[in-house]
Amino acid sequence: MSQQTEDQGVNLPNPAEMAKTYAEVAQRASRIITQFMEKKAKDGVEAPADELGVAKAFMDLSARLMANPYKLAQTQMNMMWDYFSLWQGSMMKMMGMPGAAPVATPKKGDNRFKDEEWEQHFLFDFMKQSYLIAARHIHDTVSSTDGLDEHTQQKVNFFTRQYIDALSPSNFALTNPEVFRETVKSHGQNLIKGLNNLLQDVEAGDGQLRIRMTDTSAFEMGKNVATTPGKVVFQNDLFQLIQYDPKTPDQFKKPFLIVPPWINKYYILDLREKNSLVNWATSQGHTTFIMSWVNPDEKLAQKSFENYLLEGSLEAVNQVCAHTGENSVNMAGYCLGGTLLMTTLAYMTAKKDKRVNSATFFTTMLDFSEPGELGVFLDEGAVTGLEKKMAERGFLEGSEMAGTFNMLRANDLIWSFVVNNYLMGKDPFPFDLLYWNSDSTRMPAAMHSFYLRNMYLENKLKDPGGITLAGVKIDISKVKTPCYFISTIEDHIAPWKSTYMGARLPSGPTKFVLGGSGHIAGIVNPPVANKYGYWTNDATDGNLPESPEDFLAGATQNAGSWWTHWHEWVTSLPGGAAKVPARQPDAGALKVIEPAPGSYVKFRLDTQKKA
Repeated sequence: MSQQTEDQGVNLPNPAEMAKTYAEVAQRASRIITQFMEKKAKDGVEAPADELGVAKAFMDLSARLMANPYKLAQTQMNMMWDYFSLWQGSMMKMMGMPGAAPVATPKKGDNRFKDEEWEQHFLFDFMKQSYLIAARHIHDTVSSTDGLDEHTQQKVNFFTRQYIDALSPSNFALTNPEVFRETVKSHGQNLIKGLNNLLQDVEAGDGQLRIRMTDTSAFEMGKNVATTPGKVVFQNDLFQLIQYDPKTPDQFKKPFLIVPPWINKYYILDLREKNSLVNWATSQGHTTFIMSWVNPDEKLAQKSFENYLLEGSLEAVNQVCAHTGENSVNMAGYCLGGTLLMTTLAYMTAKKDKRVNSATFFTTMLDFSEPGELGVFLDEGAVTGLEKKMAERGFLEGSEMAGTFNMLRANDLIWSFVVNNYLMGKDPFPFDLLYWNSDSTRMPAAMHSFYLRNMYLENKLKDPGGITLAGVKIDISKVKTPCYFISTIEDHIAPWKSTYMGARLPSGPTKFVLGGSGHIAGIVNPPVANKYGYWTNDATDGNLPESPEDFLAGATQNAGSWWTHWHEWVTSLPGGAAKVPARQPDAGALKVIEPAPGSYVKFRLDTQKKA
């Protein structure tokens, strides 16, 4: 029998491997079920909460739809005609006749339907187009419903999209041609392996699904990520300060200090040598420093936004100046780090502290009136719910923040891994960017509550004196420091039109640059890659037009990376081109604590076993 199957080219699964996989699945499932039952018995049963107000939003939607039955009937009729056209074209295709143009096609860049069978095989093409027709009509119906307030409309749009994305035929074994082929080829071994992967991820998440995006064992901090050599020269409860080893015989006199966000870890700016911003800046002759924020636990629950200013960004300025002997620095802040940087500038301005020579803002929001899709998660009910959770633990769990960001791009950051890991039964591919993306961080309760309420909910930062920190009324309009804002046109976290409004707040000379791509790729865009390009509007320097549309209408598109444009800008400032002999980290006023990347960045939540 075995000789016959071999002659026919049939490769049956190895019985020993199948038995091993089945045993692992059984053991994992039994352990997870037992732990789940024990935990539920201990915790008790709680009524499901709707902190985001999703149920109410869809009840409002239903009421509005029922109030206009004619429009709903018209939508259903239009969808019926689309299905009729699809059925007619599919029948012609099945019989080998040249069919009409597709009724529905995927958007450019939609990787769910990249397998050629989605187009060539009439059955899979029919399923694909059926789904796209339904998705289009459902979305159009929801988004065009009259009478909903803006925030409710935003909620129903967002969660309808999550529902539509979840039901894609690409997410199911029998309706995904690639999974179907693999299932036939492996006699279902892919699904068994996928179930094992699923249980492994639930196990790693302590009963909650934590989808693995990459093989974390393939990376080691300081070995193949965060590799730029340097030294930690200062640390306190909130951050470590890293100075990088010089790469040029002399360096610019003004040190360069980067304030990364503490929602993520700093090494997005130092993933690999070829795309590392800190490596590139040091290679251009900058004495580069970066803050590596601590991953906080309950002991830091009371650390506030004020602490992050006084003990964080301001303390970093103090230490860089003391270490180098300079009286001013060039600074840059990324996302939330940029929000803190501008707040620090306003604080220093009120104190007549002029130690910041220039400030650069990567995808930074200062005016939160248009927060994009993140606004779905940020209303009074949602923030109150988060505050309750944070009060119990002392911090916001990093996985909750990561899950929110992943939902903004669910097809790329959730469903593609569901298909790969659980349906195809494959292990995640080693990818440094996804290693960083899965390296989530916590938020101290006091700081995060202040940030959400004062920035997102009440939008006070843009108002002169809207917030007070350490007894100082924060007024961005009084900041006269030269500023460079770089935002990205496809940013889904800090929409560029929102960041543009913030760029108009300070009163000093301001340059706004719009990069290509999104929140990460548009910033981590080294010159050697020669990708994306950027828009500038030199006619508006120092006096930005009132609207982002006016800025873009008069802008010029430039090839290459904004990094070189920024370097020309910062070195053209008064005193910006002056140089000194290269500064070694161990030759300054501060003592070296340990080599870069330091110990703070190495603490990963997804490798910690919960008590």
